Amino acid sequence: MSVNILAIESSCDDTSAAVISDGKVLSNVIAGQAVHEQYGGVVPELASRAHQENIVPVVDLALKKAGMQPADLSAIAFTQSPGLIGSLLVGSSFAKSMALALDLPLIAVHHMQAHVLANFIDDPKPSFPCLCLTVSGGHTQIVRVDGPLQMTVIGETLDDAAGEAFDKSAKLLGLPYPGGPLIDKYAKEGNPKAYRFPEPQIPGLNFSFSGLKTSILYFLQENKAKDPAFVDNHLADICASIQHRIVTILTNKLVKAAQETGITEICIAGGVSANSGLRNALEELGQKHGYKVYIPQFQFCTDNAAMIAMTAHFKYLAGDFSPADIVPTARAAF
Repeated sequence: MSVNILAIESSCDDTSAAVISDGKVLSNVIAGQAVHEQYGGVVPELASRAHQENIVPVVDLALKKAGMQPADLSAIAFTQSPGLIGSLLVGSSFAKSMALALDLPLIAVHHMQAHVLANFIDDPKPSFPCLCLTVSGGHTQIVRVDGPLQMTVIGETLDDAAGEAFDKSAKLLGLPYPGGPLIDKYAKEGNPKAYRFPEPQIPGLNFSFSGLKTSILYFLQENKAKDPAFVDNHLADICASIQHRIVTILTNKLVKAAQETGITEICIAGGVSANSGLRNALEELGQKHGYKVYIPQFQFCTDNAAMIAMTAHFKYLAGDFSPADIVPTARAAF
């Protein structure tokens, strides 16, 4: 009998549901929230309200696209942590209620673990052990992966995440939210070495982006004082230079991690892994150092339920189920 799992993701501002059958993703439906654009960032209360509006139609569509009925399901999975607590509560409450009504096992999933396992949705899949650079708006980590459910964080940001550095830089440039993809867009037309921003000298495998953001702020203030139209006249070069520095910070640490561990199976995950500059840089590293590089499809980089479903698949096979009284948490280690 097939193992069919419905998975729900609601950690931030995307409501998503997916169905997986015996490890194959059959559907992955995502509903975004445009309401946050006018505020320049995600408003938690508005996000949780939008999840309440979206979750029923999203789940219904995911089941229909997969050709499944609720009676065909083997388990219900959901994002338990980390994330915005109000958003997590919507997804967890729905999943727990559905599991109770259908008398099905419940599977709680860690959002960051799921990002890593997005690399196992499609072929080719990484072999173990592998290293995963996980980069998003709230997290920047290097994870050693020894098995589907055996992961160790060996490096992480000490302050801001890479995704935040992209978005905050975009805001300084006057670009609308979300600004990270816009920096990527303009960077393709610019010279990445037009302006030189400093690389933080952080020991070990950890990251820091707060100093970089400050240097970008001072750079823009100084140049706009000389020429009020500086940003408009040099936007592509500025974006390319900012992106180049963020990407080199990430890849330099990743190369160091590979050298220290001897691991040459390399993958990326998280929303920032959709950045074309980072994807291209990783491909180049693979050619230069002989790494086997794995990069998920764009639809599996940003928050999505397919990655929750894949993690739930492995947890189901391991018999790792959750009690009905489990609660979501805003922060949690792997």
